Amino acid sequence: MIQRDCDLSQPVETLHDNEQLKARSRQLRGTIADGLEDTLTGAMPGEDPLLMKFHGIYQQDDRDQRAARRRRHLEPVYQFMVRLRIPGGLLTKRQWWGIDALSRRYAERGIRITTRQTVQLHGVRKRALRGLMQDLRDIGLDTIAACGDDSRGVVCGANPFLSRAHRRVAELARVTSDQLIPRTRAYPEIWYQEEGDRKDDEEPLYGALYLPRKFKVGYALPPVNDIDVYGQDLGLIAVVNDGELRGFNVCVGGGMGQLDNRDDSYPRLAQEIGFIDADDAPNFSETVMSIQRDFGDRKDRHRARFKYTLDRLGLPWFLEELASRWGRPLAPARPQRFDHNGDRLGWHRGDDGLWHATLYIESGRIDDPLRARISGLLEQYGGRLRLTTNQNLQLTHIEDHERESLQWRLDDLDLSWRLAPNTQAAHTLSCVALPTCGLAMAEAERYTPRLLDLFQRLKGQYGLTGVPISLRLTGCPNGCARPYLGEIALTGRAPGLYNLYLGGSFHGDRLALLHACNVDEARFLELLAPLLEQFARHRHDDEHFGDFLLRRQLLADRPVSLTYSS
Repeated sequence: MIQRDCDLSQPVETLHDNEQLKARSRQLRGTIADGLEDTLTGAMPGEDPLLMKFHGIYQQDDRDQRAARRRRHLEPVYQFMVRLRIPGGLLTKRQWWGIDALSRRYAERGIRITTRQTVQLHGVRKRALRGLMQDLRDIGLDTIAACGDDSRGVVCGANPFLSRAHRRVAELARVTSDQLIPRTRAYPEIWYQEEGDRKDDEEPLYGALYLPRKFKVGYALPPVNDIDVYGQDLGLIAVVNDGELRGFNVCVGGGMGQLDNRDDSYPRLAQEIGFIDADDAPNFSETVMSIQRDFGDRKDRHRARFKYTLDRLGLPWFLEELASRWGRPLAPARPQRFDHNGDRLGWHRGDDGLWHATLYIESGRIDDPLRARISGLLEQYGGRLRLTTNQNLQLTHIEDHERESLQWRLDDLDLSWRLAPNTQAAHTLSCVALPTCGLAMAEAERYTPRLLDLFQRLKGQYGLTGVPISLRLTGCPNGCARPYLGEIALTGRAPGLYNLYLGGSFHGDRLALLHACNVDEARFLELLAPLLEQFARHRHDDEHFGDFLLRRQLLADRPVSLTYSS
């Protein structure tokens, strides 16, 4: 464990306002406890909404009603999004039932599986927050560090019950998550109303200012890059020989978010820098994160992510600093390759003979009818569940004798179609966007069904219906649905208008390029049609759309590679 007090070389008053807020927050307490008791407003006062992000909570309002409420001189319909911390996305059946019940009791928009392998509950009112947090504790879950300037929930690829190696990687992801969360007593004090000794209220890893921005850690298991490992601040790529986990290739500096109005803001792919032993992964993650803590930009918040720290100070500097803190240089990276970055829907069997079934969930949204069917299914199914980074749901631990009866039950509940592999929907991601996200400039989740229908019809015109193409849709330039890794991506600019990106890799190892700005639906289809026509006529066997665009030089410039630098 790295021990460090956050002794800044410059006065806190010279730093970004968010840094000053953290410094005076009393380890993330602020006045949150008092604000929860204020019944005159549905909002939290002052700066507390920023601090609540560290507790896994975003204050939002229903933007569909905002203008009408303003005209009537009413405050917005304030509500909160609560994001759970679920390392690796693993849940017991009891925990799923608990989430189901809590979503009915407290949330107004059901359950949403996120691209970071967890659950968000939308539409929670302020008066219900503390009750929700206590009920989550009772089923063994929490929300600490699901948001905020800290280590976000650690993601883990593929199914941990496919093999011994998968199980080991999933366990390391859980240990890493537990090791990197903040230690402040503010969380149990505010939400569980537990009194504690303030002497224990120290942050040996984070210090008084926590991190400059969020820090994302992900574990991937080749050949499936389902977590988009090159989009993580720290990616750990499993190296498996003869069924045993040998260690991890390490990649650093990925990040999807950008601002369209700043030239010095951009998505970036992580770079492979070496190999570590498997058991070292949690401590190594802490070491890398500590470098970002100490050297990340705390004045310009838009340049505070780890990718900018690496580009500003240089990879040679980072490797030297890492070797100094880690105590030795890294071993060379070992050979590995990816061939896929979506989920493999349908039935699959692990090396222990147990089956798992991956069900497609559109945009991760589980509404009332689907929620009821899934909970009903679990009444006759004795296994466990896993959420995926592609917003889908896996049923795991299925015995041979259970598979047939479970398939019948899936048929009865009209869930079997969600097992169908190789559908375009299975390769499409979207963020929440409107009406709740405060950053959204255009629709995403609510527009996805129409976009998918139009895209499938267009593909069908050229005989490409069964050809998977990764498609990403976000309501703003931020990277919640990892748009810049898609073969096709739309990022919101204004209602009905998007920037169009093309040429990412189906394997998730190449960024897309900006192809056109401010396109509407008609222009999107107009631009895409001739490219799909050429793809249908001239593609090689098993060639993916993004690779085809690159080979045929149909993009303005060559997309940046894994050795990207600013």
